[in-house]
Amino acid sequence: MDPASHRAAIVREGAALAAVPASGLGAEVRSCPGWDVAKLIRHTGRVHRWATGHIAGVEEPSGGERPPEGEALLAWYAESLDLLVAELDRHDPAEPVSTFAGPGDVAFWLRRQAHEIAVHRWDATDAVTPGGAAPFDPALAADGIDEWLELFVPRFLVDKGDGVPADLVGASLHVHCTDTDGEWLLRLTADGVELERAHAKGDAALRGPASDLLLAVWHRIPLTDVDVVGDADQAQRVLGLIHVT
Repeated sequence: MDPASHRAAIVREGAALAAVPASGLGAEVRSCPGWDVAKLIRHTGRVHRWATGHIAGVEEPSGGERPPEGEALLAWYAESLDLLVAELDRHDPAEPVSTFAGPGDVAFWLRRQAHEIAVHRWDATDAVTPGGAAPFDPALAADGIDEWLELFVPRFLVDKGDGVPADLVGASLHVHCTDTDGEWLLRLTADGVELERAHAKGDAALRGPASDLLLAVWHRIPLTDVDVVGDADQAQRVLGLIHVT
């Protein structure tokens, strides 16, 4: 996906999150234990404001002051979204900026915020209407899988984690979208991870629509909701190494 597509996803998914009914703010978010929809919206809005600060060049960006309670939270979230989009629009996607993963560019934040909003939109709508959350656009979901593999797996397994367990060194996982282009092979090594964007056989393979695969790797739905070929227990162990809210 290109930056324009990521921007469109931010606007589309953000509008859907802002449209959550006030009556649903107290609903439990099953995919984020201990959270209700209000806490999820506070989190997402503060992430938008924190990302806006990075893009604007603020030395120590933050999520701003404590958001309001009750129905006013939805207007605050819409304002957070508008601030993010306005700041993104002031910059070329190739412009260098800081990121939580080191030096990057504005395109990094376009992609990251598109997926931040999309996953939490699903969380919120699933909480308000269990089982009724709309799936992700296949191209957006495939891009989200790619980002998860490229950014979050090494970050939370190696940079912020304890590394690869000795008994999983050499383990491999193939991920294959059935409704759009997207195939990857993840291999765990003693030093971290290797990623190949190609059709290749792994110890286990996850197959299915891109939206379902994205939800599975983000632990939003169980692996039993996608087609698992090969060593399902090992696939579950590999995914269990990476947990991000």
